[in-house]
Amino acid sequence: MISSVAEAMIRARERVKKNNVQLETANRKLESEITQRQEAEENLRQINIKLEAMNKELEAFSYSVSHDLRGPLRAIDGFSRILLQDYMNTLDDEGKRLLNIVSNNTKKMGQLIDDILSFSRVGREEIGLSEINMGKLVKDVLGELNQDAVGRKIKIEVRPLPDAHADSSMIRQVLFNLLSNAIKFTKPRESAFIEVGCNPGVPPSDKGGRSGSAENVYYVKDNGVGFDMKYVSKLFGVFQRLHGADEFEGTGIGLAIVKRVIERHGGRVWAEGKINEGATFSFTLPEIILKK
Repeated sequence: MISSVAEAMIRARERVKKNNVQLETANRKLESEITQRQEAEENLRQINIKLEAMNKELEAFSYSVSHDLRGPLRAIDGFSRILLQDYMNTLDDEGKRLLNIVSNNTKKMGQLIDDILSFSRVGREEIGLSEINMGKLVKDVLGELNQDAVGRKIKIEVRPLPDAHADSSMIRQVLFNLLSNAIKFTKPRESAFIEVGCNPGVPPSDKGGRSGSAENVYYVKDNGVGFDMKYVSKLFGVFQRLHGADEFEGTGIGLAIVKRVIERHGGRVWAEGKINEGATFSFTLPEIILKK
C-alpha cells in the first residue's frame, strides 16, 4: 500500500516537472514572439517616419518646382500674345495658328501648375476646425460657379444639410471641386440635374468596417456622363482622368485634392456611377453632437 502511494507521488512529481518544462518552453517562445513583434513594430514605426519625411520633401520639391515654373511660363505666354497683337499683319495664317497653340498650351500648363500647388498646399496647411453651416457653404460655392451654368438648363436641388466640424476653407474646396465636376460632366445633357444631400448619423461600420462615433455622409449626385465602375480606383489618383481632354477640360487633380482633404479630417470618400447614367460622389465627416 505504502509503495503504491510512493509510486503515485513519484509519477505526479514527474508530470509536474514535465508540465513545468513545457510551461517554461511556452513562456520562452511567447517572450521571443513578443520581442519579435516589438522589433517589427519599431521597424514599421521607423519606416513610417522615413516615409513621412520623404513625402514632405517630395511635396516641398513639387511646390518649389511648380512655383518656379510660373515665371518662365508667364514670359512665354506674354511674348506669344505680343507677337499675335503687334505682328498680326506680318504673320501668315500658319504662324498665327502656331502662336495660338503656344498661348493655349501655356494656359493649360498654368492651370496644371496651380492645381499641383493646391494639392501640395492641402497636405502642408494646418487644419483649423470650426463649425460650418454646410447649407450656406454649398449655396456660396454654387454662386461662384454660376457663370459655368449660364445658358444651360440645370436643376440643382440642395437638401437639408447638417452642420460640420471641419476646416471651412478646405471643405469649401471639396464642395467646389465636386460641384464644378457635376456641372462640367452634365454638359451633354439637355436637362441637367444635380442634387446635394446628406445621410446623417450613419455608423462608420456601414462603409469601411470601422468602429467609432457616427458620421454624416454628404453627397453630390448628377445625371451626367457617369463612368465605368471598373475604373473607380483611378478616380481619386493624381493626374487620373477617365475622359479625354478633348471631351472635358481639367488636369486630373481635383478629386485627388478632395480625397486628401477628407482623409486629413479622418473621413472617407468614394464614388458610384454608371456610364451615361450619372454619378454620385460621397464623403464623410464626423457627426456633431449637440449639447443639451
